[in-house]
This record gives sequence, C-alpha cells and structure tokens, in this order.
Amino acid sequence: MPQIDLSPEKQTLSQLLSSFDETVIEYVSGSVIDSLSNESPEDDLEIVNDLVRPFLEESGNVNIDIDELCERIQIFISETKQKIQNSQTKKSSGLTKLDMPMNMNANQIQINMRSKMIQSGQRSDLSHAKGRNIASRVDTKKLKKAELKIAAKMEKRELKANYEASKLIENDEDEFLMQVNPILDYTESKGRIKDISVENFDISFGGKRILTNSNLKLVFGRRYGLIGRNGVGKSTLLRNISRRELDIPTYISILHMAGDDTTAIRSVLKADLFRESLLKEEADLEAELKDLDANLEEFDPETIEASKNEIGAKLNEVHKKLEEIESDKAESKAGEILNGLGFSSSDFQNPTRSFSGGWRMRLSLARALFCKPDLLLLDEPTNMLDIPAVVWLERYLQKWPNTLLVVSHDRGFLDYVATDIIHQHSERLDQYKGNFSAFWGTIDEHRKNQKREYESQMKLRQHLQDYIDKWRYNAKRAPQAQSKLKVLEKLPVLELPEIEKTVTFTLPNPESLPPPLLYMDEVSFGYTKEKHILGGININMEMNSRVAIVGPNGAGKTTMLKLLIGDLSPTSGLVHRHGRLKIAYFSQHHVDQLELTETAVGHMSKRFPGKNEEEYRRYLGSFGISGMTALQKISTLSGGQKSRVAFACLAAQNPHFVILDEPTNHLDMESIDALTEALKRFDGGVVVVSHDERFIDSVCTELWVCSDAKLSRFKGEGIKEYKDMICPPEED
Repeated sequence: MPQIDLSPEKQTLSQLLSSFDETVIEYVSGSVIDSLSNESPEDDLEIVNDLVRPFLEESGNVNIDIDELCERIQIFISETKQKIQNSQTKKSSGLTKLDMPMNMNANQIQINMRSKMIQSGQRSDLSHAKGRNIASRVDTKKLKKAELKIAAKMEKRELKANYEASKLIENDEDEFLMQVNPILDYTESKGRIKDISVENFDISFGGKRILTNSNLKLVFGRRYGLIGRNGVGKSTLLRNISRRELDIPTYISILHMAGDDTTAIRSVLKADLFRESLLKEEADLEAELKDLDANLEEFDPETIEASKNEIGAKLNEVHKKLEEIESDKAESKAGEILNGLGFSSSDFQNPTRSFSGGWRMRLSLARALFCKPDLLLLDEPTNMLDIPAVVWLERYLQKWPNTLLVVSHDRGFLDYVATDIIHQHSERLDQYKGNFSAFWGTIDEHRKNQKREYESQMKLRQHLQDYIDKWRYNAKRAPQAQSKLKVLEKLPVLELPEIEKTVTFTLPNPESLPPPLLYMDEVSFGYTKEKHILGGININMEMNSRVAIVGPNGAGKTTMLKLLIGDLSPTSGLVHRHGRLKIAYFSQHHVDQLELTETAVGHMSKRFPGKNEEEYRRYLGSFGISGMTALQKISTLSGGQKSRVAFACLAAQNPHFVILDEPTNHLDMESIDALTEALKRFDGGVVVVSHDERFIDSVCTELWVCSDAKLSRFKGEGIKEYKDMICPPEED
C-alpha cells in the first residue's frame, strides 16, 4: 500500500464510530486500515463480517444499526482503495517523489502498539493517545482468536480443495435443489472406519459464539439425539457438519436434503447420485457402442474391435457396481419409503410442485432415507408428520444401519430412536449413553454429583490456602507449606454446575362468559360442490373444554380450526360464536404472520398499537423473549424464538379460547413444558391439533378424530390407545 496520508479517512472512520468507546474505535480503525492491503473484495467482506461486525455487536450499543454501519464501512474501504489505486497510477519508473509527506501520526503508532499488545495478550491503555486513561473493554483473547480465524480462512481459500462439500440448502417453496459434491463411490468405501471424531473446534454464527473448544464423537452405527434450548445453535452445528466445515473424512457420505421438480418417485430415485452417475455412464457407453456399429466403414476392423473391448470392459465394471448396490431393487425400495411416509401409489407420478409444504417435507425425508448416507442429519423430522407417519419413521430409524444425528424435541421419538444423547449447552457438547429417558434420569444426578465434587474441592482449596497463608513464612513449616502449594496448583479446575433458567409461559385469564360459547351444528364444508372435506359435524365447547383433534394429514384438521375461528364459512350447517367471545389462533405457519424485518417489540407495536414499549416487552418476556432478544430482527431469531413471539401476540389478545395448530413444532423441551403448564393454568377453552403424544396427554381431556370427512369423539383411553389402534405394535 502506498504511504500516503490517510488522516482524513481515519477521521471519517472515527465519525462513523463516534457512538462507540475509544477502544472499539481504535480496534476497528486498525482492522480497516490493515485491510486496505487486501487485493480481493471478498477479503474485505470477510474482515467486515467476521472481525469488525462481532466487536460492534458485542459492544452493547443498541442505538446503532450494525448492518447499516457495516455497509458504510464496506463502502469506505472500497472508496479508499480506489484512492490508493489512483495514486499508484501516478508513479513512474525509478525514484518517485511522494505526492505528500508520509505521516506516521499518533493513530498509526497506536495501531502498531495495539498489534504488539494483542500478540502478547495484554490489554490496551490509550492514555498516551487522548491524554486520559481509558481501560479497554475488548477481550484480547477473543480479538486474537478472531484475527487468527481470518488468517486461517485466507489460507484455506488459497489451498482450496478439489471438491465443494455437501451443503444443506433450505427448500424453496416452489422447487427443490440438489447439490451434493463430491459424488462418492460407496462401493469402494466398504470396510473403512467411518467413526467421526472432531476435537477442540469452535463455531460462531452472526457474531455469536455457538461452541467453544468442543469435541464431537460419532461412532458408526449409533443413533444420536441432539438436544438443547432454542437458539443454542443445534441447526448451526448440523449445517457446519453438512458443509464439512468440521474435519470429517471425505470418504464419509453426508446426507443433504434437496430435490427437483420431477415426479415423486423419480425425485427419490435421483437422490442417490452415485446410482444416477452409474446409470448415466452406462447409457453413454451403450451410445458409444451404437456409434461404432453405425460407422463401421470409417475405421479399420482392429481399431473398432479394440474400442469395443475397451468400452465393454468399462460397461462390465459399471454393471458390477450396479449389481453390488442392488440398483434393480431401487424403485421398489423408494416406493416402500414413500408408502411408509403416507404417499399413495397414485401420488408417485405426481410432480413435486403439486404437493403442499408438509408433503414436500416428507418427500425430502424420503430422499434422505433412500440415499442411506454414512451420516444422516435430520433437523426436527417429525414437525410436519401425522401420528402414523411418526410411528413409521420411528420404526424405520430403529433399523437404520449407519450413523444418525437427529435434532428433535419430541421425547417419545427420541426414546424410540436414540441410542445416545448429545446435550448442547453453555457453548459445549456433553454426550450420554442411552435414550432420552436414560439421559433425563442421569442428568439430575450428574449435576448433584458435580455440585458435591465442586463444593468438596472448594473446601479442600480453602483448607490448603489457609495452611499456606499461615505457615509459608515459618522456617520450620515452610517445606510443608510449599508441598501443599504444589498440591493446590495440581488440583483440576472445576466449575459450579450451570443453573438452568426456568422457562415460564403466561396466558392472561379471561373474563367468564355465559354459555353457549362455541358450537357447530351439522356443519359441512367443501372447497367444491362435488367433494366435501368435512360433513355432519356436531361439537360443543365451553370455557373448561380441553380438546385435541387428531387424524391423518389431509383429513381436514386445519380446515376444522378455520371453521371454528370464522376464517372459513360452512357450506351447510351453523357455527355459533358468542358475541363477546375472543378467539386467538396459533397457525402452524405462524412465521408468515410475523414481520421478519421488524424487531419483536416493533412487530407487537404495529399489531397492537396504543401500548408503551414496557407493555410489549412484558408480553414478550412472559414467553421468554427478553433483553436484547426482544430488540433483534425477527428474521435473526431461531424457529422456537419466532414461535414464542407468536405466542406473545396470542396472549396480547386476552382470548377466551386459544386454538393451536401444531404449537409444539420448533419449541424446545423446556418451552413445551412451559406451554403445557400455561395451558393447564389457563381458565379459557383450549383446542389443539398436535402429534405430540406427551403434550396431548398433559393438556387435553377430550380426543376427537378427524378422518373420512367426519369428526367423531374417540371413546378410548387417550392418545396412546388411539396410537396403538391405528399403528398396532410390531410382533417380535
């Protein structure tokens, strides 16, 4: 970089960052000035997003739009580089007179001193710069680690591997994309050790540390359930594994959910890219043979015979591999999986675009199961499934031969499927043998033992320290004191077990209303006159009603709820709602009702104007959205946190009835428990559509089955009996 006076630019930077403390200004200024020597704009973007942005976010200044500020810094870097480039064009060969004197001002000296202190792990003292003593609040260890991370990324870009790792791609509503790279020949990886062990790795996302110095060990053939609170970073961990940003051997195939706009059965078959590549190679080789036969006169017989032999040898190898992977059975296997997930044979030839979002999710799951990768990653696979499909998936995964890592908050599902539990919390991963019930039974005892061990060590430390302090300067006892000092130094550092924050949801109790409140009388509904979705429905609900509606996907459960709340009008019959009855509806697509570009507080102020910020924050706080989380853009929140915002909006309506469509989707276990307790305390009526067996058992006293265009009360003993009725236990 030419040595020109950048004082005006530094002054501009200081003005941009004037709302931050001196240390942050100096650090960011130094990072930006250093970045001017980068040639690639991508490197500039890395500096801004991975180095500058996290420190601005951690500064705690909530009055500044960090996104806008980072954009302005990016523009500043680009314009300053252009200025430097223009000055370079003025240079001639040989000795060149500088356009202006080189200015080694105080700012540059500070930057150099800052870099030296960072390398030594010291904190900055800027008293020499501004004439007053300002203690830095920047964590120099974090700073050093961030700078090392940037350096590692630069090196990684230069030594980029020959393949792009597999990626998790979010399914677009209209199309599916498939992008798995490299295509692995899994006939050649048989017999290789496929255990995964990654040690001492860190993961960050959006400036937030997710995991620190963590270890992950996945033994081939085990089924791991990954659990943790909403927002702790479980999906981020899966994404890093899928993108191979963790050090995972390249011969281990990793699933990625994707697809395209072909028929359902073909979409599943295409998921096995290795089989597809073999079939394509087979077709190409056969086409070459045909070309040779069609052009016999153009080549001599010996050349043709040699070519045919070479092509024939390749074809034999391809056929051998196709036979080894049982390619001829692929279609029947794909059909079996689709049937298990609820697709009828007539659905197999329908294009993927014709399916609703829930069915497309099932199709992605079918592709995942058909691929049979060495490592299968599933993120909340039961969220869009009905009870029969959940039971089928549980039984299918129990026989899964390879490694499985599944994120789920469904305790019953984890009990059926998991052989091990990985608990993600406090920026670390703890692994436990056994299913969820085994984990839940040991975690409390583990914490008690950890607390006892910690308290015991603290007493020992205090005893040793007291002895050392008392006798270290006594000539006779000094050797014993020195010995105890060595013992003290060798004691392992123990931490007090983390105290889990209790999650509490609160629904305001409504005023009492006289009956009748809400009932249906011979209600029928159909989107067309020819086909009725529901017919002959009679149901009566009071303030103490606790109703669960269950049934297969597509049977009309959500349609039933929309008739109750008035979003749909019946084709025939009567839906009666009390004149003062207030109903709050939680949709399974509640995210569509949120303003993702707004903060949680801003969204509530738009939906429920007239209240002050404290009231909005109180509603949000009653569902665990507190502190800075309430001031984040909703788009940056996890799925569970978005659900909590939707619940806060529901509570703000002070409803007499709450009608909930799959409310436990995306909620963590603590939040599900909190919602369960809130509904138990709620004095109004409750109607839920859910596949969560434990949630239904805890909340509801009535079970209604929606099936075959009818809604009828289940006469058995609850959800477990209904589940056993529709999915009889398998015989041993």
